[in-house]
Amino acid sequence: MKKKRMAGVFFSLMLTAGLLAGCGGNQQGGGSSGGNGGGGGDVIKIGANLELSGGVASYGQSIAEGLDLALEEINKEGINGKKLELVKVDNKSEAAEATNGAIKLISQDKVVAIIGSATSTNTLAQVQVANDNKVPLITPTGTNPTITNKDGKVNEFVFRTCFIDPFQGTVAAKFALNDLKVKNAAVLIDSSSDYSKGLAASFKDAFTQGGGKIVAEEAYVAKDTDFRATLTRIKSKNPEFIFLPGYYEEVGLIVKQARELGLNVPIMGGDGWDSPKLVEIAGKDALNNTYITNHYSSGDPDPKIQEFVKAFKAKYNKAPDAFNALGYDTAYFLADAIKRAGSADPVKIKDALAQTKDLQLVSGTLTLNEHHDPVKSAAILEYKDGQQQFKTKVNP
Repeated sequence: MKKKRMAGVFFSLMLTAGLLAGCGGNQQGGGSSGGNGGGGGDVIKIGANLELSGGVASYGQSIAEGLDLALEEINKEGINGKKLELVKVDNKSEAAEATNGAIKLISQDKVVAIIGSATSTNTLAQVQVANDNKVPLITPTGTNPTITNKDGKVNEFVFRTCFIDPFQGTVAAKFALNDLKVKNAAVLIDSSSDYSKGLAASFKDAFTQGGGKIVAEEAYVAKDTDFRATLTRIKSKNPEFIFLPGYYEEVGLIVKQARELGLNVPIMGGDGWDSPKLVEIAGKDALNNTYITNHYSSGDPDPKIQEFVKAFKAKYNKAPDAFNALGYDTAYFLADAIKRAGSADPVKIKDALAQTKDLQLVSGTLTLNEHHDPVKSAAILEYKDGQQQFKTKVNP
C-alpha cells in the first residue's frame, strides 16, 4: 500500500507539472489570470469538475445550473473587489476523467478551488490531487465518509456541502421502522458504487439495531438493465420493504421491473434518485409508494428555500432539485470563505472553509465539524404520481 501511495503522489505531481496538458473537456470560462492560484487581476478563478455527460450527467448538469445562478448573484456585488470566474470541465461521469480534470484545473487554469464532483467515486478520484497541490476541493453531493476522512485522518484540503452516508442511511432505517412500521427489509445495492455500499452499510446497522431484520441482500453493477432474476429472488423472501441506494439510471429500471413482478412494497433510496430522468425511466405509477432521503425539498415552506425556488424558476423555468440547491449553496459556501480569508490564496481559503459556522444556506444552516462535514438536517420525500412531496425534515 505504501509503494502504491508513493507512486500515486509522484504520478499526480508529474501530471500537475504538465504531462497531461489538455486533459478534461468542455471547458468554459477562460481568460488570463496571474498571481497566486488564479487570484490576479479583477477575477478569482474557481473550477467545477462535474459530470456534464455520461451515465450520471443529470447530477452534474443540475449542480452547474445552481452554480451559475449563484455566481450571477454573487458577482453583482463581487468579493473583496473581484468577480468569481467559473471554469468547468466535464469528467464524463468517469473517475479517471475526474482526476485528469482536477489536474487541468490546477496546473493550467490556476483555479483557487475546485467544486465537484457530484458522485462519491468521482470526488474520491480528485482527493489526492487536491491535497498534494494544496487546493481546496468541495463536493456538493459526494456523501461517502472517506472523501473527507480516511482511516481517522482528515483530508486537509477536502470539504463537502452535503450530509454523509451514515446519517442518510440511519434516517432511512428509522423512517422504515418508525413511520412505515416495517419489521423486515431487503437491500439491493450497486456493488460498483462507493455511494451505494456506504448507504447500505449504515442502513443495515441502524435497521437491525432498531429491531428490524434483513431478509435478503442482493447486488447489481452499474449499466445493468435486466434485474428480474435478482428481484425474483428478493420477492421469494417476502420483504416488507426494499432499501435501494443507487443512481437514477438503474433505480428507474429496478423500480419499474419490481412493480411488474408484483413487488408492491415500499421502496426507499437516497439522494441518488433525485433526477427528473427517474420518472421518465420508471414511470410515475411505479414510483408510487417510494421514498427518498434528500438534502432539501422545493416544497419546504421555509422562506429562504422559497426565495431560491422563485429565483431558480425565473432563470430556468422549472423547479430546482436538490442537486441544483447544493450547487447553489456550494458557490455561496466558497464565496463566504474567500471573503473571510480576505485573499485568493488557496491555503487561506482552506482555513476559512474549515472555520465555517452557522452559514445560512438553502439546504440548511451549515456548520462544519472537525472532519470537514456539515452538521445539517435531511428531508424525506415521497413520490406521488411522479411528483416529489415533502413529508418531514429530520435533524441530526
